[in-house]
Amino acid sequence: MPYDTQPQASHFINGRYVEDPAGAAIDVIFPYTGETIATVHAGTAAIVDQALAAAKAAQPAWAAMAPRERGRILTRAAQIMRQRNADLSLLETMDTGKPLQETLVADATSGADALEFFGGLAGGLTGETMQLGEDWVYTRREPLGVCVGIGAWNYPTQIACWKAAPALACGNTMVFKPSENTPLCALKVAEILTEAGLPDGVFNVVQGMGETGKALIGDGRVAKVSLTGSVPTGRKVYAAAAHDLKHVTMELGGKSPLIVFDDSDMENAVGGAILGNFYSSGQVCSNGTRVFVHRSIKDRFLVRLTERLGDAVIGDPRDAATSFGPMVSESQMDIVLGYIDKGKAEGARLVTGGARLDRPGFFVAPTVFADVTDKMTIARDEIFGPVMAVLDFEDEEEVVARANDTPFGLSAGVFTRDIGRAHRVIARLEAGTCFINSYNDAPVEVPFGGMKASGVGRENAHAALEHYSQIKSVYVRMGDVEAPY
Repeated sequence: MPYDTQPQASHFINGRYVEDPAGAAIDVIFPYTGETIATVHAGTAAIVDQALAAAKAAQPAWAAMAPRERGRILTRAAQIMRQRNADLSLLETMDTGKPLQETLVADATSGADALEFFGGLAGGLTGETMQLGEDWVYTRREPLGVCVGIGAWNYPTQIACWKAAPALACGNTMVFKPSENTPLCALKVAEILTEAGLPDGVFNVVQGMGETGKALIGDGRVAKVSLTGSVPTGRKVYAAAAHDLKHVTMELGGKSPLIVFDDSDMENAVGGAILGNFYSSGQVCSNGTRVFVHRSIKDRFLVRLTERLGDAVIGDPRDAATSFGPMVSESQMDIVLGYIDKGKAEGARLVTGGARLDRPGFFVAPTVFADVTDKMTIARDEIFGPVMAVLDFEDEEEVVARANDTPFGLSAGVFTRDIGRAHRVIARLEAGTCFINSYNDAPVEVPFGGMKASGVGRENAHAALEHYSQIKSVYVRMGDVEAPY
């Protein structure tokens, strides 16, 4: 049977569910119907203290455990997660509104990939030795301590695992705060880790909104903060963490360029643009929402794009045939509709969509604007919804300059058959996660993160280990110490 959407309690601390009804009630809304499917309570000061105390107490023993054994626990959790993928995917669909067609292949599965990948790396977390004549130096890779993870609402299972897996592999403990919009899935991650043998207190989940996050970030017991969220939130978190010189990684927003040259394979380019704008109803931080299309093929591109969007199956996200679901919340839907109105008012040409769908739930039609100029609001702001801005360009030099003319730098993509041009353009684009003749692939083996205002540090791959550990150098003198007196 699928998991019950009503959790046993709001928080998971020290290996068990914990409740404190004094915290503000947070209703969990199923975006397809607008119905309340669960209620949790925000973490009170007592809950925050309890979680951090548990993480602090558990950390020394967890760090002292043989790294290979830490890895085995993460690997066992990955195996359990894969066995329960159907149930976890349905819960994610209820939590976020994303179609089951997506969640079955992109959420718990990618979370399991992270647990498995970093579980495999745990036993290889070694230092170096350097011979200096008779003397020598060795380095130790040590954990940071207690880490706080703050998740976004678009990939709640994946983000919890992307943060927990490298943190735990390195010997840290974690308190994770999910988004208040999608609080359910991280609790199941905690359950599974405990079932796999994770000691009590190593991974804890505390619900809440901004005040809860602020309390976690500002606590002196915390050594590291990892945030996935918006740029404005990132600035606040960065400033708060900087007060105590805490370690920080941030995966923030973007307004990423996707460049389609005139020699591109049309079907692949349209497919990449669909994945980079309408997957998860456009609620993906790395989306390529500024689609620069060479003027000579723009009309063909728009015709084929419109045809393929007509094949989208819009409906109940629990139906495996559905390929396009609702926005996560009514407030996010209203934000997106506001941007659509700005696009119309500022003179962009509406090609398709452009309105709320006449049905229950928080649905916005897949929307495409053409004849967009660089200064229009829909070409500058991150919308985080199913709205594509198509911009014309003539030559390579021009499009690279325009693509880079943004404070963001999360992702970028290029479609062309000219492989020399592909590498040349990608090398000049100011973005941390890039694609050639593809878009939005995110395997755990590959570093993920942004440049400029889009973030600090990297998620995934070996690079993540650098952000959850620190190096200690030890100089060993083999002979006598010479001193001036």
